Amino acid sequence: MIKSIYNSKYLKGDVTGGLVAGVVALPLALAFGVQSGLGAIAGLYGAIAVGILAALFGGTATQASGPTGPMTVVSAALVANAIEVAGSLQDAMGIILLSFLVGGALQIIFGLINIAGYIKYFPYPVISGFMSGVGLIIIILQIFPFVGLGSPKSTIKVIIDLPRMFAEFNWQALALGGLTVLIYYIFPKITKAIPSALVALIGVSIFAYFIKWDVPIIGEIPSGLPALQLEGLFSIDSSAYFMVLEYGMVLAVLGSIDSLLTSVIADNMTKTKHNSNRELIGQGIGNMAAALIGGIPGAGATKGTVVNINNGGRTRLSGALHGAFLLTVLLGLSSLAAFIPLAVLAGILIPIGFKIIDKKGLKHLRIIPKADAVVLIIVLLWTTFGSLIQAVGIGVTLAALLFMKRASDIGEKGMQVGTLAGFDGEKPWEDETNLSQKLSEQIYIKHLYGPLFFGFTSHFQEQVKTVGNEIKVLIFRMDRVPHVDQSGVYALENAVLDLTLKGMKVVITGLKEQPKDILTSVGIIPDLVPEEQVFPNIEESFDWISKELEQ
Repeated sequence: MIKSIYNSKYLKGDVTGGLVAGVVALPLALAFGVQSGLGAIAGLYGAIAVGILAALFGGTATQASGPTGPMTVVSAALVANAIEVAGSLQDAMGIILLSFLVGGALQIIFGLINIAGYIKYFPYPVISGFMSGVGLIIIILQIFPFVGLGSPKSTIKVIIDLPRMFAEFNWQALALGGLTVLIYYIFPKITKAIPSALVALIGVSIFAYFIKWDVPIIGEIPSGLPALQLEGLFSIDSSAYFMVLEYGMVLAVLGSIDSLLTSVIADNMTKTKHNSNRELIGQGIGNMAAALIGGIPGAGATKGTVVNINNGGRTRLSGALHGAFLLTVLLGLSSLAAFIPLAVLAGILIPIGFKIIDKKGLKHLRIIPKADAVVLIIVLLWTTFGSLIQAVGIGVTLAALLFMKRASDIGEKGMQVGTLAGFDGEKPWEDETNLSQKLSEQIYIKHLYGPLFFGFTSHFQEQVKTVGNEIKVLIFRMDRVPHVDQSGVYALENAVLDLTLKGMKVVITGLKEQPKDILTSVGIIPDLVPEEQVFPNIEESFDWISKELEQ
C-alpha cells in the first residue's frame, strides 16, 4: 500500500535534489524579499509556503517553486503603489497581502476552468519584451544598493537620481558588491557542485563582518514560525479594491506563465508530462498561503527545478523538501542572515537580471518581422519605465491587431489561409502519390497551411512530439505558408531540434520568400537544416531522400 503511494527507489534522489534546490533558493529568497520592499523575511516566508505547497498540490512532479524575478518585480511595484496610497508600509500591508491572496485565488480558478489552455497563445514578442523589461528593472533598481545607497522605488527615478550615486557612493559597499559578482561568475569555473550564489553570499558576508566595514545590512530578521497576517486584510479602503484586483490579476497571469514555462522545461528533462491545470491550482494554494503569513508570491523557478532534476529529484517530495530546508534555515539560522550586506544581495540580483533578459529575442531584432520587433521593443520599454500591467495588455493587443492586418493583406492577395493541419489523417497531395511503399513507411510529410504565427505555435509543437520513432525523415511542406512571425520561427526551431534529437532528418520544401529569409537569418538554415535538405518542390526532395535512406 505504501509503495503505491511513494516508490522508495526515488528517495535518495529526491532528498539530494530537494536539498540542493533549497541551497540554491536560499540566497535568491533573501534577495527577492529585500527587492520586494517587504524585507528578506518576506522572501523566505514566500519560498517556504510556495515551495512546499506547490510541490504537494501542483501538477509537475519535479517543480521547485518560490519567489522569482518577474513575480518580485510586480510585487515591488504593488508595494510602492500601496504605500503611496496608504501613506506607510504598515498601513499598506492590508492592500499588499490581499492582492497576493487574490492572485493565488485567481490561479486556483484558472486551473479549475482550464485557463492554461489559453495562456499558451501569448505571442513570443510580448513574453520576450516583458521578461527583458523585468530583467532591466531588477538591474536598474539594484544600482544604488550595489554602491551602498538607498534606491528610489522606480526605474525612472533611479535614472534621474544617478548623479547622487556618483557623489555619495560607499566604496566599501561597491567593493563587496563587485566581489560578489566576481565570485558569482568565476566560481562555477572551479566547481559547479556548490551554487556560486551561495558561496558569494556566505563568503563575502563573512568577510564584511570580520573587517567591520560600514555598509548597510539586512538587519534583524524574525525567527521562529511565521504568524498569520489577518489583521487589516479585509478592512482596506474601498478605493483600493481596484488596485487589489488589478495586481492580483497580473500576479496570477504572470505566475501561471512563469510556472508553466518551467513545467515544460521539466517535462523535456524528465520525459514526463505535467498537468497544467493542477499546476496552477498548486501554485495558487502556495501563493494564498504565502500571503496569509506575510510572504511574497512565487512561481515555478527554472533554476531550482533544473538543479533539482539534475541532482536526482523525480517526485513531488523533492520540491517539498526544498521548501522544508528553507524552513529549517528560518528556525535555526535566520539571526545570522541579519548581517548580510545589501550590496552582496545586489551583487547576486544583478547577474540574475541579466539572465532574465531574453538575449535571443534581442539578438534577432533586426531579423524578425518588423511588426514583431516593434511589439517587443514597446513591451520592453513600457515594462521597464511604465506600467507592467499595461505593458502586457498593450503587447497582446498590438500583436493581435498586427496579425489581423497580415491576414487581411494575405487575403487581398488571394492566398489560401487556413489553420495548421493535424498530424493524423492527412491525405497525400497529388504530387506525393508516386512515393514507393517502402519509403513512405519511413517518411512523414507535414503539410503547413497559412501563416505560422503565435496562435498556432503551441499546437504545432505538441503535434511534432507525437511523431513516431520509426520515422526516418520528416518533410515540412511550406508551399502554402506565406508568413512566419517570431513565435512561429522559434516554434519551428524547437520542433526541428526535437526531431533531430530523435535521430530524424528534417527536410523543408516550397519555402516562400519571407519564411526563407527569416529561417536563414536566425540560422535554422543551414545550422539545423542543411541547405542540401531544403528544396523548391517535393519531387526534388524525394530524389535526395531515396538516396539517403538507401545508404
